[in-house]
Amino acid sequence: MRWTPGKRSENLEDQRGASGGRLALGGRGLGIGGILILLVLSVVFRRDFFSLLSGAGTSMPAADTAAPVSDAAEEPLVQFVSFVLDDAQATWAQVLRPTGVTYRDAKLVLYRDAIESACGFAQSATGPFYCPGDEKVYIDLGFYQELRDRLGAPGDFAEAYVLAHEIGHHVQHLLGTEDQVRQAQRARRDLENVLSVRLELQADCYAGIWANATEQRSVLEQGDIEEGLQAAASVGDDRLQRMGGGTVNPDAFTHGSSAERVAWFRKGLTGGRLAECDTFSGAR
Repeated sequence: MRWTPGKRSENLEDQRGASGGRLALGGRGLGIGGILILLVLSVVFRRDFFSLLSGAGTSMPAADTAAPVSDAAEEPLVQFVSFVLDDAQATWAQVLRPTGVTYRDAKLVLYRDAIESACGFAQSATGPFYCPGDEKVYIDLGFYQELRDRLGAPGDFAEAYVLAHEIGHHVQHLLGTEDQVRQAQRARRDLENVLSVRLELQADCYAGIWANATEQRSVLEQGDIEEGLQAAASVGDDRLQRMGGGTVNPDAFTHGSSAERVAWFRKGLTGGRLAECDTFSGAR
């Protein structure tokens, strides 16, 4: 992507110095890689493997006072996600203007290992997530290494796709879609996973709308679109289930298959309009 390093977003909250330590199990630190394994197992077997961490010898990270962070190795990535955040939010302010919905900036919180949000306690294994309760996106930058090394999706636009997807959830919140889906899930527990998949696929489509805007402004470079498509494919539920050594169980999907995620990201990229992203038709 074409961007100019050198600044941090005003909507960035750097909590990397206040996120507590590593989860300890039996006196040994459990890092992002180990936690990712527990996440995959939890998805595959539909069981909370994180509950295993609540036994003897387990310590949860304490909430420390925020400390200044000066990490030269991570600073280029901090500035890159700042650029993506600001660019995506400026794009959505324009896209939503004709709808009469005023875009309200989300905050991006950077943390390490674990953090307390308005949506509850979260660990790195949760992956990047959006919390409508405080209108913030949470990312442990270590996830990008997992995205590249474990999930096979390298490149700066792969990283941008992840953040653009989470900003897509913020757009859903502002439009009232997220609240409508939560109400429908409470009313129809049998459709809980189906509706979750539709919500996630729409966020993928919204990420595609932002990608369309960057392409129109010649921000993208050769290979960027392919990186975004690979990132979407890498986090499909079917692929994660296979990585966990299990069989593919569509009934357990919460985010959609690799093919579905790629298709909806591509649809937003090609159409560039909100009307292209109706993932809920037929979800009855």
